[in-house]
Amino acid sequence: MIKNYFKIAFRGFRKHKLFTLINIVGLSIGISAALVIYLIVHYDFTFDKFHKDSDKIYRVVSNFSFQGNPSYTSGVCGPLAEAIKSQATGVEITAPLYSLSPDVFIAGKKNIPTRFKAQDKIVLADQAYFKIFKYVWLAGSSTSALNAPNHVVLTSERAKLYFPSLSYDQMIGKIVTYDTLKTTVTGIVQTITENTDFAFHDFISFSSALANKDLGSSLQLHEWESTNSASEVFIKLAPTASAANVEKQLNTILKKSSPPKPEEKGSTHAFGLEPLGNIHFSEKYGTFDFSSSANKTTLYGLLVIGAFLLLLGCINFVNLTTAQATQRAKEIGIRKTMGSSRMQLIVQFLSETFFITLFAVIISMLLAPVILKLFADFIAPGIKADFIHHPDIIIFLIVLTIVVSFLSGFYPALMLSGYKPVLVLKNQAQSNSNKTRNAWLRKSLTVSQFIIAQFFIMATVLVSKQIYYALHKDLGFKKDAIVFIQSPYKTRNMDKNMVLLGKLRSIPQVEMISIGGAPPSSGSTNTTAAVYMDGKKEIKTGVELKSGDENFIKLYNIKLLAGRNIQKSDTATAFLINEKYAKILGFKNLHDAIGKQIGKFNGNHTMTIIGVVGDFYERSLQSPINPLAILFGKNTYQTSTFHIALKPQTEGGNEWKKAIATMEKQYKEVYPDDDFDFHFYDESIAKFYASEQHTSKLLTWATGLSIFISCLGLLGLAIYTTNQRTKEIGVRKVLGASVAQIVTLLSSELVLLILFAFILVTPIAWYAMNKWIETYADRTPISWWIFAASGAGMLIAAVFTSSFQTVKAAIANPVKSLRSE
Repeated sequence: MIKNYFKIAFRGFRKHKLFTLINIVGLSIGISAALVIYLIVHYDFTFDKFHKDSDKIYRVVSNFSFQGNPSYTSGVCGPLAEAIKSQATGVEITAPLYSLSPDVFIAGKKNIPTRFKAQDKIVLADQAYFKIFKYVWLAGSSTSALNAPNHVVLTSERAKLYFPSLSYDQMIGKIVTYDTLKTTVTGIVQTITENTDFAFHDFISFSSALANKDLGSSLQLHEWESTNSASEVFIKLAPTASAANVEKQLNTILKKSSPPKPEEKGSTHAFGLEPLGNIHFSEKYGTFDFSSSANKTTLYGLLVIGAFLLLLGCINFVNLTTAQATQRAKEIGIRKTMGSSRMQLIVQFLSETFFITLFAVIISMLLAPVILKLFADFIAPGIKADFIHHPDIIIFLIVLTIVVSFLSGFYPALMLSGYKPVLVLKNQAQSNSNKTRNAWLRKSLTVSQFIIAQFFIMATVLVSKQIYYALHKDLGFKKDAIVFIQSPYKTRNMDKNMVLLGKLRSIPQVEMISIGGAPPSSGSTNTTAAVYMDGKKEIKTGVELKSGDENFIKLYNIKLLAGRNIQKSDTATAFLINEKYAKILGFKNLHDAIGKQIGKFNGNHTMTIIGVVGDFYERSLQSPINPLAILFGKNTYQTSTFHIALKPQTEGGNEWKKAIATMEKQYKEVYPDDDFDFHFYDESIAKFYASEQHTSKLLTWATGLSIFISCLGLLGLAIYTTNQRTKEIGVRKVLGASVAQIVTLLSSELVLLILFAFILVTPIAWYAMNKWIETYADRTPISWWIFAASGAGMLIAAVFTSSFQTVKAAIANPVKSLRSE
């Protein structure tokens, strides 16, 4: 019987080649989207699930509040780890970590060391780290490798990089130098192959910091007042302990060790516990400096998009199969007359659906690597369509095949198997076919397709509009034709920076240059407290800091609204503030702010306001403009960046390329051992909106696919409808109907369905779009034309698609269609 099912199914496919092709293409697109999205979502949701007792592992984090403004970091105070060990109950293991970015030196031939510059993923850790997190030991002792100072444990991948010709056992005892810290290799662990954020590859014994004065001072192991993002603590709770109770104990320790001061009224500092499973998705605290967190909202959005595209393919199948039902009516009548049961017929039709779905799945498996390559610029490199080494993907495809077969085939099978033999053999199955509930189901499903497609169009247009708005808005400063270069963190000093500044000024293509801190808008922030006494009350605010010389506001075209510019003599006494800060202080007339003093600034300094500049965005448009002060840079941190405005290029010229080559040469003359790195400022601003640009690209693809699938189904329905009405069209032409009238007749129902879908989707789309755009402090309006253009675009695409068949039917010779009457 199974063999007979196969034969009948393939005969049907050959007989209805076009409809079969449309079904396979529609389903394969939907399944491809579902497969790729599964690979992306599965990748992110499997991070660090392999650690034993992962539900008991937490990261200690710090929560700050300053005058109601919250701030979050994964860093903690240096003494916290030891305090937990000695004062907290319910904590089974405490593992401190301290991140480093040293140069690494390995002894080479002829006593010339091999240097690995500015390496990340290197940490100070003790043996407790390996008790919390799961590693396989290849050499050395898992219980004592980090128990003494100046010891290091390497991962297998890093060990092979440092000592490529040695076995793991031979590597034990070898010397690895981190900047000036000499360490001995005491262990090798297998590099983790599962998805993990804990991608550290060098583990230096934590006790090395106690034996090294410079390193020990960086850790601030006795400073409760200081929080360093490089200093982190992980804990594993005892089986009966609760996270809430341990968190309460940590904050009790903090209050005892660092009691709140009267001058800090309005500010708070507290510890929290972040579960291991949340770290990969931690937007507040981040993951680690070398990796970025995933966004659960984005992943859930991807799942919705994948589900919608899969649903569109299933809707196509149901529509076309039910539309073809009357063509198989006699086959069903004869089968029932010959003794086939309804269950046998349902199995027959479901098996046909299964074969089509199976073909679609095979095509999807071939398409998945291609699609992943298209999105390679914003998906993790670890996401691959590796069907051989990941049996869970095969299981997903099997489940998907069964589910899609059932969703697509169950209703058509139920409907087709329900035909009565007496009616179909009397040729009455087609009577009133367009007035049956099957026709209403097809219309409802068609409307659903258009709702999904139009929603995608509207969302895509709005996201693109917001990105364009953000990239072209006047941010309060100039961003074009500006290059910035940072001096190296470890070897920079004021004298070298001044030498380099003089060299850069001599380049002919340089129009203006300024030395200072971060650019006006950047990802890095520096905030301090400040107090102003207006005679009646004390106004305490948080103030963001920017630093530069007298050319800083000139180079970036930041408007000076009142007072004068900063000068070198102002380094410790005066600064500029922005308009927002002036208004918070109560100055309606900006000139009234000039000469006023701000106390307790950045500690206990008193500063004088000498000028007020126009507001500008310190970060992306998602963040509001904050109170800000601009100081004349006086230390290495405040003079770390060279801001360079370039002269305009001639048409087709390469002056900028020559200028940057000269900058690199001069940079290497001053800092010969450090890498030259430059950035065009407008490109750096654009990176603020990388997430939105990725979303736009994804939505564009989803929109294109949804329109394509919908139009495929529409074409199939148009072919079916015109075939059903061939004789009607012939009669109308004989009676004098024009081609335009017939095309209008055949298209009118389609237009009404699209308009109905437009009416339904518009309020839903407006609500969803409004929720998304509210995340921006400054945003583009949701214009009426977004909805009008989306509806019109969908209408034009649908009419254009169906016109291939309707025009063909309208211009056909009526003699041929009426000959068989």
